[in-house]
Amino acid sequence: MSTEPTPANAPARGGTAASRRRRREAEIISATRRLFDERGVRDAQIEDIARAVGINRAIIYRHFTGKEELFSLTLAQYLDELRVALEQAATVTDDPREQLVHLVEAFVDYGLAHPAFVDCAQAIMRRPGGDLLEEVSEGAMYRLGQAIGGCLSVLTRTITAGVDSGDFHVDDPGLLANMLYASGLGTLQLGRVAMLVSEEEPGVPRISRVTVEQVRDHMVASALAVAAGSPASAGSPAPGR
Repeated sequence: MSTEPTPANAPARGGTAASRRRRREAEIISATRRLFDERGVRDAQIEDIARAVGINRAIIYRHFTGKEELFSLTLAQYLDELRVALEQAATVTDDPREQLVHLVEAFVDYGLAHPAFVDCAQAIMRRPGGDLLEEVSEGAMYRLGQAIGGCLSVLTRTITAGVDSGDFHVDDPGLLANMLYASGLGTLQLGRVAMLVSEEEPGVPRISRVTVEQVRDHMVASALAVAAGSPASAGSPAPGR
């Protein structure tokens, strides 16, 4: 009997190769995530990731365009988990104000429980968009966009519902959702540092502690205040700008 491959089974072999590639990529991303959680983003090196998977670092560059792409796809994994947490928080109540409170609290809880998520998200956001597009493949950027968009859509729906009910006054719920996400990352960093800087007297710095509860309360109050404010201050540019 001939052992020549037939057209029918040729695609199956190609599919197997594709499956192996996807599994290897998933292994690399999972190893990156573990190193992020154990050591932080700054201390996660490509050599360490390769060693954790049991491969040569050159193999990582066969699957990813570089560190920025690998880190972007690892961030997408965090964001997928965050989206689930936000969706669960949104089911607690149908009241837009209370729902926004639960969403912000869920964001704070996830960020403080996963500090590497905050570091990774901020590291990606610090890169100019043009530079990131040059270093990350179109497919990876699309995947990251999906993950971010999934989280923001939960928040946007709540803000939109609040506008419809009259509780919120926002011209662009999507813009406000993005702004709350970006500013929230910075405030979470303050919660991790847990220190406030002020002046004891002119020129004399004073260091005091800030608690997780204070950070959470501030983020909730800020989100409610901005969402309930005037259209010009809640997600839209001021007149003449």
